[in-house]
Amino acid sequence: MRHRITALIAALALSIAAVMPASAIVYGQPTGNAYSNVGALVDEFTVEGVPTKFSVCTGTLIDDGDGDATSKLFLTAAHCIFTNDVWVSFQAVVPTDPITFAVLPSAELIPGTPHPHENFACCGANDTFDIAIVELAWAPTVVPAPVVGPNELGEMSSAELRAAEFTAVGYGAVRTTKKQAWQSLSDSLGVRSYATQTALSLTKSWLTLSMNQATGDGGTCYGDSGGPHFLPDGSVASITVTGDVFCKATDKTYRLDSPVAQEFIGRFVVEG
Repeated sequence: MRHRITALIAALALSIAAVMPASAIVYGQPTGNAYSNVGALVDEFTVEGVPTKFSVCTGTLIDDGDGDATSKLFLTAAHCIFTNDVWVSFQAVVPTDPITFAVLPSAELIPGTPHPHENFACCGANDTFDIAIVELAWAPTVVPAPVVGPNELGEMSSAELRAAEFTAVGYGAVRTTKKQAWQSLSDSLGVRSYATQTALSLTKSWLTLSMNQATGDGGTCYGDSGGPHFLPDGSVASITVTGDVFCKATDKTYRLDSPVAQEFIGRFVVEG
């Protein structure tokens, strides 16, 4: 998986005190105050004996089912969880360097307890169980997003799926042109950004989305893992997991309407 490999490379880079910025939305634009329930996931690594925080992935505050407008449930990808020490920031712009992270006000960096799926990476590529919930220490002042219902994507006809517009949201670097390969990825200083995209295919566990600039689509890239793909009604249909190596063509996302994802999320949601 491209996001897991890059994250591991980043972790290795930390051992020599180098910082590898996360990469994110391609062919997109900043969200501003929109999509305020999308946050940056922060892990802590030890660099030369010093605990150091880095933004590594993206995720979404999701509805916890208790009927009010608050939640402590942050949905992301299992491969984003490296340690038991994680934090989440819902600021529209987050730091990309550890020095700035060290002085963030506590209100802007919420600690959380990560719960990756216990079967993550156990059973092959058909279903990687690449999903996780982070239980936050307190509820942020943003409205959580709903998650799609059981088999909501599966019940769409082929024509409906092709006509649907998905919106990817995440933090980090951006691609503004399909020219060149990795050279065209540039640092956006942790700006939360978004891009719209259309569907290519649907399997039992995966929704593959187009990132083809020629057809008006954008998408995600390294470090954007765990981030949401919204339907027009604001519900989260899938989360970013992987795609093509240069972030130009396809976005392979993990379906949230599958029985596996629905059962996992249901463990943390209040039964109404």
